[in-house]
Amino acid sequence: MKVHEIMSRSPRTVTVDTNLIDVVSVMCLFRISGLPVVEEERMIGFIAEKDVLHRLFPSLEEIADSMSGINYDDMMGRYKDVVHLKVRDLMSTGVISVSPDMHILRAATVMVRHKFRRIPVTVEENRLVGMLSLGDVHKAIFQRTISDGIAIKPQS
Repeated sequence: MKVHEIMSRSPRTVTVDTNLIDVVSVMCLFRISGLPVVEEERMIGFIAEKDVLHRLFPSLEEIADSMSGINYDDMMGRYKDVVHLKVRDLMSTGVISVSPDMHILRAATVMVRHKFRRIPVTVEENRLVGMLSLGDVHKAIFQRTISDGIAIKPQS
């Protein structure tokens, strides 16, 4: 089974100029952990929840200067500043993607190896054609197993 058979074909995307408040709203409302950053249908980066939250973490200087402890509640207050940034300020570049013609288990291996839950699907010149999630892979394998008539027996 190939990636193109199970991928999402209409992924939500953002541009480098998208305000982070819009991005985090989509992430929270639709439970999406990351979005491809596109320019003229070409994927040029990816913005993930970890990129946003990373801005809230203490720096090495803050850890060294704070022998008595770090006030994490104060650090959460940085969120108001972070959401006023643009996607270009936090996005990752050099994004890993998979091909639509790749076998789904090979794509899942790439995702697991890099600790991704979802991965962009691209063709030549990084043109974004879809997204694939581990849930998509799992669901496809489950459906294929059930539709082939293989009985799943509970272990005793």
